[in-house]
Amino acid sequence: MPRNRSVEDKLRAEYFELLADIRLAVLETETRVRSHLLGVSLNLKQYERLLVTSRVKECNSAVDALRRRQPFGIFDEDRPDDYSLTQLRDLAGIRVMAFPRQRIDDAHAALLEILSLWTADPVPGVDGASVPLARKYFGTWTPHTRITAEIQIVGLLIGSFWEVEHSAIYKPDPNLRGVVESEKVMQPRNDVLAALQAFELAFEEAVSNRDTRRS
Repeated sequence: MPRNRSVEDKLRAEYFELLADIRLAVLETETRVRSHLLGVSLNLKQYERLLVTSRVKECNSAVDALRRRQPFGIFDEDRPDDYSLTQLRDLAGIRVMAFPRQRIDDAHAALLEILSLWTADPVPGVDGASVPLARKYFGTWTPHTRITAEIQIVGLLIGSFWEVEHSAIYKPDPNLRGVVESEKVMQPRNDVLAALQAFELAFEEAVSNRDTRRS
Protein backbone atom coordinates (compact mmCIF):
# COMPACT_ATOMS: atom_id res chain seq x y z
CA MET A 1 0.00 0.00 0.00
CA PRO A 2 1.58 3.34 -1.05
CA ARG A 3 2.56 5.70 1.73
CA ASN A 4 0.39 8.82 2.01
CA ARG A 5 2.09 12.10 1.26
CA SER A 6 3.29 14.07 4.26
CA VAL A 7 1.79 17.46 5.05
CA GLU A 8 4.99 19.10 3.82
CA ASP A 9 4.82 17.26 0.49
CA LYS A 10 1.19 18.31 0.10
CA LEU A 11 2.07 21.94 0.82
CA ARG A 12 4.99 21.93 -1.62
CA ALA A 13 2.67 20.64 -4.34
CA GLU A 14 0.16 23.34 -3.44
CA TYR A 15 2.88 26.01 -3.66
CA PHE A 16 3.59 25.28 -7.31
CA GLU A 17 -0.12 25.20 -8.03
CA LEU A 18 -0.37 28.69 -6.52
CA LEU A 19 2.85 30.10 -7.97
CA ALA A 20 1.30 31.77 -11.03
CA ASP A 21 -1.29 33.48 -8.80
CA ILE A 22 1.41 34.61 -6.36
CA ARG A 23 3.45 36.16 -9.16
CA LEU A 24 0.35 37.90 -10.49
CA ALA A 25 -0.42 39.27 -7.01
CA VAL A 26 3.13 40.62 -6.73
CA LEU A 27 2.92 42.27 -10.14
CA GLU A 28 -0.46 43.86 -9.45
CA THR A 29 0.51 45.04 -5.98
CA GLU A 30 3.82 46.51 -7.09
CA THR A 31 2.17 48.28 -10.03
CA ARG A 32 -0.48 49.84 -7.80
CA VAL A 33 2.10 50.89 -5.22
CA ARG A 34 4.48 52.48 -7.72
CA SER A 35 1.62 54.34 -9.37
CA HIS A 36 0.46 55.90 -6.11
CA LEU A 37 4.02 56.77 -5.09
CA LEU A 38 4.84 58.59 -8.31
CA GLY A 39 4.10 62.03 -6.86
CA VAL A 40 6.41 61.37 -3.90
CA SER A 41 9.17 60.01 -6.13
CA LEU A 42 9.16 63.05 -8.39
CA ASN A 43 9.63 65.45 -5.46
CA LEU A 44 12.58 63.83 -3.68
CA LYS A 45 15.47 66.05 -2.64
CA GLN A 46 19.02 65.04 -3.48
CA TYR A 47 19.62 63.26 -0.15
CA GLU A 48 16.21 61.57 0.00
CA ARG A 49 15.43 58.04 -1.12
CA LEU A 50 12.33 56.03 -1.98
CA LEU A 51 12.76 52.40 -3.01
CA VAL A 52 10.18 49.73 -3.82
CA THR A 53 11.14 46.06 -3.75
CA SER A 54 9.04 42.96 -4.32
CA ARG A 55 9.37 39.27 -3.64
CA VAL A 56 7.57 35.99 -4.15
CA LYS A 57 7.88 33.91 -0.97
CA GLU A 58 10.00 30.84 -1.67
CA CYS A 59 8.49 27.37 -1.33
CA ASN A 60 10.53 26.14 1.64
CA SER A 61 10.18 29.51 3.37
CA ALA A 62 6.39 29.34 2.98
CA VAL A 63 6.18 25.80 4.35
CA ASP A 64 8.45 26.71 7.29
CA ALA A 65 6.41 29.83 8.03
CA LEU A 66 3.18 27.83 8.19
CA ARG A 67 4.82 25.18 10.37
CA ARG A 68 6.02 27.79 12.88
CA ARG A 69 2.42 28.92 13.35
CA GLN A 70 1.31 25.49 14.57
CA PRO A 71 1.29 24.30 18.21
CA PHE A 72 4.84 23.26 19.10
CA GLY A 73 5.85 24.02 15.50
CA ILE A 74 4.60 20.62 14.27
CA PHE A 75 2.11 19.61 11.57
CA ASP A 76 -0.53 17.05 12.55
CA GLU A 77 -0.01 14.35 9.92
CA ASP A 78 -3.45 12.92 10.68
CA ARG A 79 -5.15 16.17 9.57
CA PRO A 80 -3.44 17.23 6.33
CA ASP A 81 -6.51 19.07 5.06
CA ASP A 82 -6.23 21.57 7.93
CA TYR A 83 -3.24 23.21 6.26
CA SER A 84 -2.96 25.44 3.24
CA LEU A 85 -0.36 27.99 2.20
CA THR A 86 -3.22 30.37 1.43
CA GLN A 87 -3.42 30.87 5.21
CA LEU A 88 -0.21 32.92 4.95
CA ARG A 89 -0.52 36.69 4.60
CA ASP A 90 2.74 37.33 2.81
CA LEU A 91 3.07 34.97 -0.14
CA ALA A 92 3.28 38.14 -2.23
CA GLY A 93 5.28 40.90 -0.59
CA ILE A 94 6.07 44.53 -1.40
CA ARG A 95 8.42 46.65 0.70
CA VAL A 96 8.52 50.45 0.43
CA MET A 97 11.71 51.89 1.96
CA ALA A 98 12.15 55.63 2.42
CA PHE A 99 14.56 58.13 3.95
CA PRO A 100 14.24 60.40 5.91
CA ARG A 101 11.22 59.74 8.11
CA GLN A 102 9.15 62.48 6.48
CA ARG A 103 9.27 60.47 3.27
CA ILE A 104 8.06 57.41 5.15
CA ASP A 105 5.03 59.43 6.24
CA ASP A 106 4.57 60.79 2.69
CA ALA A 107 4.67 57.29 1.22
CA HIS A 108 2.19 56.04 3.80
CA ALA A 109 -0.19 58.93 3.09
CA ALA A 110 0.05 58.32 -0.66
CA LEU A 111 -0.83 54.64 -0.22
CA LEU A 112 -3.71 55.06 2.21
CA GLU A 113 -6.20 55.26 -0.64
CA ILE A 114 -5.45 51.70 -1.76
CA LEU A 115 -4.93 50.42 1.80
CA SER A 116 -8.26 51.60 3.19
CA LEU A 117 -9.81 48.12 3.03
CA TRP A 118 -6.67 46.26 4.10
CA THR A 119 -5.79 45.21 7.65
CA ALA A 120 -3.10 47.17 9.50
CA ASP A 121 -0.50 45.03 11.27
CA PRO A 122 2.36 47.35 12.34
CA VAL A 123 5.73 45.90 13.33
CA PRO A 124 6.20 46.83 17.02
CA GLY A 125 9.12 48.96 18.12
CA VAL A 126 12.07 47.40 19.93
CA ASP A 127 11.43 46.69 23.63
CA GLY A 128 7.94 48.18 23.50
CA ALA A 129 8.92 51.52 21.94
CA SER A 130 5.86 53.56 20.96
CA VAL A 131 7.05 54.20 17.40
CA PRO A 132 6.61 51.05 15.27
CA LEU A 133 9.56 49.78 13.26
CA ALA A 134 7.35 49.61 10.18
CA ARG A 135 3.82 50.08 8.97
CA LYS A 136 2.47 46.86 7.53
CA TYR A 137 -0.79 45.96 5.81
CA PHE A 138 -2.19 42.77 4.34
CA GLY A 139 -5.18 42.21 2.08
CA THR A 140 -6.44 41.32 -1.37
CA TRP A 141 -7.52 43.31 -4.42
CA THR A 142 -10.49 41.12 -5.35
CA PRO A 143 -12.78 39.06 -3.12
CA HIS A 144 -12.18 35.78 -4.97
CA THR A 145 -8.38 35.68 -5.07
CA ARG A 146 -6.58 32.95 -3.14
CA ILE A 147 -3.51 35.05 -2.45
CA THR A 148 -3.16 37.57 0.38
CA ALA A 149 -0.50 40.22 -0.29
CA GLU A 150 1.53 42.24 2.20
CA ILE A 151 2.81 45.82 1.92
CA GLN A 152 5.46 47.13 4.31
CA ILE A 153 6.39 50.80 4.64
CA VAL A 154 9.66 51.17 6.52
CA GLY A 155 12.70 53.39 6.90
CA LEU A 156 15.44 52.71 4.38
CA LEU A 157 18.05 52.00 7.05
CA ILE A 158 15.93 49.46 8.92
CA GLY A 159 14.62 47.91 5.72
CA SER A 160 18.18 47.43 4.43
CA PHE A 161 19.21 45.86 7.74
CA TRP A 162 16.25 43.49 7.52
CA GLU A 163 17.56 42.22 4.18
CA VAL A 164 20.76 41.12 5.94
CA GLU A 165 18.92 39.90 9.03
CA HIS A 166 16.54 37.73 7.03
CA SER A 167 19.37 35.76 5.47
CA ALA A 168 21.54 35.62 8.58
CA ILE A 169 18.94 34.87 11.27
CA TYR A 170 15.83 33.45 9.62
CA LYS A 171 17.47 31.47 6.82
CA PRO A 172 20.90 30.45 8.14
CA ASP A 173 22.78 27.24 7.59
CA PRO A 174 20.90 24.62 9.70
CA ASN A 175 24.00 24.14 11.85
CA LEU A 176 23.91 27.83 12.84
CA ARG A 177 20.22 28.20 13.67
CA GLY A 178 20.54 27.81 17.44
CA VAL A 179 23.60 30.04 17.51
CA VAL A 180 22.20 33.04 15.64
CA GLU A 181 18.92 32.94 17.58
CA SER A 182 20.72 33.10 20.93
CA GLU A 183 20.42 36.04 23.29
CA LYS A 184 24.06 36.88 22.59
CA VAL A 185 23.15 37.65 18.97
CA MET A 186 19.55 38.86 19.33
CA GLN A 187 20.30 41.58 21.88
CA PRO A 188 22.85 43.36 19.63
CA ARG A 189 20.36 42.92 16.79
CA ASN A 190 17.75 44.80 18.82
CA ASP A 191 20.35 47.44 19.67
CA VAL A 192 21.06 47.96 15.96
CA LEU A 193 17.36 48.41 15.16
CA ALA A 194 16.92 50.87 18.03
CA ALA A 195 20.01 52.83 16.93
CA LEU A 196 18.86 53.03 13.30
CA GLN A 197 15.44 54.25 14.38
CA ALA A 198 17.03 56.81 16.72
CA PHE A 199 19.19 58.09 13.85
CA GLU A 200 16.13 58.51 11.63
CA LEU A 201 14.35 60.49 14.34
CA ALA A 202 17.42 62.63 15.11
CA PHE A 203 17.98 63.39 11.42
CA GLU A 204 14.35 64.40 10.98
CA GLU A 205 14.57 66.71 14.01
CA ALA A 206 17.80 68.31 12.73
CA VAL A 207 16.27 69.00 9.31
CA SER A 208 13.12 70.40 10.91
CA ASN A 209 15.15 72.72 13.15
CA ARG A 210 17.17 73.96 10.20
CA ASP A 211 14.05 74.71 8.19
CA THR A 212 12.55 76.54 11.17
CA ARG A 213 15.63 78.78 11.51
CA ARG A 214 15.53 79.60 7.79
CA SER A 215 11.84 80.56 7.80
